Amino acid sequence: MIGTLAGKLCSADEAVALVGNGMTVVSGGFVGAAHPEALSAALERRFLTSGSPRDLTLVYAAGQGDGRTRGLNHLAHAGLLKRVIGGHWGLCPRLGALAMANEIEAYNFPQGVICHLFRDIAAGRPGCITHVGLGTFIDPLQAGGRLNARTTEALVERVEIGGKTWLWYKAMRLDIALIRATAADASGGLVMDEEAIIGEVLPIAQAVRNSGGVVIAQVKRLLDAPAPPQQVRVPGILVDRIVVAGDGEHDQTFGERFNASYTLPARGRSGAGGTIDPAPPMPLDARRIIASRACDELVDGAVVNLGIGMPEGIAAIAAERGLLDRCTLTVESGPIGGRPAGGLSFGASVHPQAIIDQPAQFDFYDGGGLDFAALGAAEIDAAGNVNVSRFHDRFVGVGGFVNIAQNARRLVFCGTFTAGGLEVAVGDGRLAIVCEGRMEKFVAAVEQVSFSAATALAQGQRVLYVTERAVLALTAAGLEVIEVAPGIDLEADVIGRMGFRPVVRDVRPMPAHCFLPATM
Repeated sequence: MIGTLAGKLCSADEAVALVGNGMTVVSGGFVGAAHPEALSAALERRFLTSGSPRDLTLVYAAGQGDGRTRGLNHLAHAGLLKRVIGGHWGLCPRLGALAMANEIEAYNFPQGVICHLFRDIAAGRPGCITHVGLGTFIDPLQAGGRLNARTTEALVERVEIGGKTWLWYKAMRLDIALIRATAADASGGLVMDEEAIIGEVLPIAQAVRNSGGVVIAQVKRLLDAPAPPQQVRVPGILVDRIVVAGDGEHDQTFGERFNASYTLPARGRSGAGGTIDPAPPMPLDARRIIASRACDELVDGAVVNLGIGMPEGIAAIAAERGLLDRCTLTVESGPIGGRPAGGLSFGASVHPQAIIDQPAQFDFYDGGGLDFAALGAAEIDAAGNVNVSRFHDRFVGVGGFVNIAQNARRLVFCGTFTAGGLEVAVGDGRLAIVCEGRMEKFVAAVEQVSFSAATALAQGQRVLYVTERAVLALTAAGLEVIEVAPGIDLEADVIGRMGFRPVVRDVRPMPAHCFLPATM
């Protein structure tokens, strides 16, 4: 649709009235950043009021939600959805509950793959052909990314090209795009100058437009004049409807209404890190011990990705040690440099050097651009496989985990040794277990393979598993204990809390500095 801005303006309710039964809807955003909250809320409102539309397919790359009601949780209604193809499910527990109850067809594919699939659909290619996902539950040799018994159609296949095995994620028709920008200019072009990320707005718009669908954009405001062309992230020719969001429906993230540091460079310097206000020092607890030991693996000049949760602490330790000027932290959503934000602002970065689009960031990751990555780990088995995606009665999903874990040159999994009530204390440089966790995390076999140890070994990755009481390494013989914390008994506190016996050869103490407070 090409026309004046006035011809594209409408309310959120008018925009979602264009969504028909059985259509495929694509939603952009990362947690709360760049998610079109006004549009997802309006679509829910329409369904609850009228009972339509029905049997939608929802496709999204990054998780979009607050763990409760916002984001894609708005769409989690039986009847509204027939199928969901998503990268991360953890922030959308209502969607996960539908999948667990077998009320929808449910797929979990890597976040970066879905981002790239939008570009492939836009270009008329048969889909995304990549190595990402081989050896995991997304591989057709395992579950093919299918999450429940109702989900039967194969959307990913193994293919042989040039003597190598690849995964082919199949293209599909996309009918409706729900995207967000800061403003629309006089021609309907979208600018994102106050957004914490760019995300995948352009590939989504191009893919839906070339599928013959409708592109609906939520903005905070309208511009009276054309925007500088270099600032237009989605040209007006791709935008069919524009909705100006109401108050509270366009917060910069689900954690903050607006934080200028997410869009501004660091002050005072032109170097790699600039001047970034320091984070408060971390207390001397299990999280600090783990972050401190993982930070030891950073080297000067490294390009780094830190996962959400436990690995976030590495950024604080790196800042304490003055490493932020000597390495570059990145986030899969697109920021490069600065200090990644946490919680419901994850995806943003404080004073980044650059913010590129999400598919381009995953191009870099998938090609081996990450020197170091630190990620969480919920279950680890005797082979070194890791599960972060499924736990008994809930789906979390992999998000960008598979892209990052499979391709980083140096990889550290971070997490406490046990979970559920673990309490530790540090005194005189020694660790004591005050209360042991109820759940063992080192198990004989993980419930779902999110990280394939065999694939990592085949490509020569260096992989460590860092906990508060021990450090293990991935070897061809299996997991090997290489370090134990001072004060910890190897047999009773480590091996005795595992569902298998690890390799034990030359065990040394964890570095003493990991058990000292920040002032030391």
